[in-house]
Amino acid sequence: MGWNTWNHFGCGISEDTILSAAKALISNNLTSYGYEYVIVDDCWQAPARDPDTGAPVADPSKFPNGIKDVADQVHNMGLKFGIYSSAGTYTCGGRFGSLDHEEIDAKTYASWGVDYLKYDNCYNEGRAGTPKISYDRYANMTRALNATGRPILYSMCNWGEDGPWNFAVDIANSWRISGDIHDDFDRYDDRCPCTSILDCKLPGFHCAMSRIIDFAAPVGQKAGPGHWNDLDMLEVGNGGMNFDEYVTHFSMWALVKSPLILGNDITNMSNDTLTIITNAALIAVNQDPNGSPASRIWKRSLPEGGDLQLWQGSLVNNQFVFALMNTSPNPQTVNVSFTDVFVDQGASYQSGTFTLYDLWQKDPSSGAWGLNLGEFTGSVPNVQIGTHQTKVWKAVPVSTSQKRDRAEL
Repeated sequence: MGWNTWNHFGCGISEDTILSAAKALISNNLTSYGYEYVIVDDCWQAPARDPDTGAPVADPSKFPNGIKDVADQVHNMGLKFGIYSSAGTYTCGGRFGSLDHEEIDAKTYASWGVDYLKYDNCYNEGRAGTPKISYDRYANMTRALNATGRPILYSMCNWGEDGPWNFAVDIANSWRISGDIHDDFDRYDDRCPCTSILDCKLPGFHCAMSRIIDFAAPVGQKAGPGHWNDLDMLEVGNGGMNFDEYVTHFSMWALVKSPLILGNDITNMSNDTLTIITNAALIAVNQDPNGSPASRIWKRSLPEGGDLQLWQGSLVNNQFVFALMNTSPNPQTVNVSFTDVFVDQGASYQSGTFTLYDLWQKDPSSGAWGLNLGEFTGSVPNVQIGTHQTKVWKAVPVSTSQKRDRAEL
């Protein structure tokens, strides 16, 4: 969890951009919710490497005191510092990349006090096309980072090319699954042409938020503690979607256990934005120690366009989370059957009684997210769900003795 420069600022960054955001994490109390990484994306680099050592150098006009000074100041605030490069000859913004410079770059990052590396895929010299070729290219940085002796979270960003959910589990802490997100709900864009991320030949960019949710559906099974599918940075607060759409965005990123990396200007946020990104109940789902991404149970197309989707995931202590998402242009009324919700858990759960908590409503007495809706058996009847809304419930068995029978496994 943290914040990244790219979605809002792009290449328009400076030392002040980074330090102001770090201060805003603290002044907005975001650190208490778990946001801790301050990540400098592309365009921090000087025009060229150090001519004598080959080491990476920061742009002196943007970072006159150097990256280490910025990282030290971030650390002194009790936060962690992240940086960006690409597994190519150049970064996506046209600065020098790290391909074939992994060792010197990793050593330099460690000497600067870097805690997180986002590692992109531009200008990769064609070193892609099979999982083995991509594995070898990205594993070079894995070995270089590990050799420094400094713990550095490795966020691989190869856009789902060659199926990183299959090959990156042992070499990265997270991996991007698709082309870059765009701040809209469902607009189709030919620059993000794939209908499925499996065997996608051109991940592209300008991928609408709900399309990335579709991309994530089949690959959740590949993620778990220490190795996560990354659906890209959050767009909440950047203005391209409305409140309900941003609630859907944040909810689904939380459910599938994507990293929650803010991408807005956190020095200037609306109350609505702050409300969404500080939903402690959804953050708890995202950070649940069980580390089990939610799975899509069904997706049902609607005649007016769009669809309804049901998702469910397991939490610690025999608890569950499930969500109903409406991508259609109209409100819908849905009976959510426990036969569907607990299809993986078996008959005793499908017929069981659960206390349900609405994770987007607050308890009036405590003010905490997660309103107790009472006990439900068999279904949640007559759920009213608005256009582009998502409703999220936590389910706690009334009888803690409910166990999955061997015949149900």
